[in-house]
Amino acid sequence: MAPEVYPADDLTYTDAELVTLLRAGDEEAMSQLVDRWSPAMFRVARSFVGSPQSAEDVVQEAWLGMLRGLARFEGRSSLRAWIFTILVNQARTRGAREARTVPQPELEYGAEEPAKTPEGVMLGKEVLLQVDRALSALPPRQRQVVTMRDVCGMTAEEVCAALGISPTNQRVLLHRARATLRPALVEYYRG
Repeated sequence: MAPEVYPADDLTYTDAELVTLLRAGDEEAMSQLVDRWSPAMFRVARSFVGSPQSAEDVVQEAWLGMLRGLARFEGRSSLRAWIFTILVNQARTRGAREARTVPQPELEYGAEEPAKTPEGVMLGKEVLLQVDRALSALPPRQRQVVTMRDVCGMTAEEVCAALGISPTNQRVLLHRARATLRPALVEYYRG
């Protein structure tokens, strides 16, 4: 496995360098990491829990868990895969707790405006709502894998590590999710 390299403004850090900075309490490195990964972490958490607020809480808990466990990070996986594994564990726990107590509404991802015109903003929101509906209809495991791979851009290896699944299982779940999503989105665009 090639070492992960993370850009930070004009500099580039490897996992080992970034871990060293984080262990030394470098606030700038932590801030950049939080800014860069939190949106993807939110999307992944959202695929496990019932509300945006819960997803935000899970992301915060995952960052705290990362800080508490940083001294024990051994580098057997990439830093990103390790942090997303913490996130997934937090999200699973919270999602299971919520499933026993709170009904789950449709997914609502925060999104940047795809266009500055009012028509573009409305169309972008409408498309995102359609994608959210289609994702919500997927079984949880498929929703998690497709969110991590296609929405967050994670690698297959990172998804396998974070979810604790085999590469074959990851490929099957991703294929089934995409096969289910494709007709729903094609039908919308034909509409």
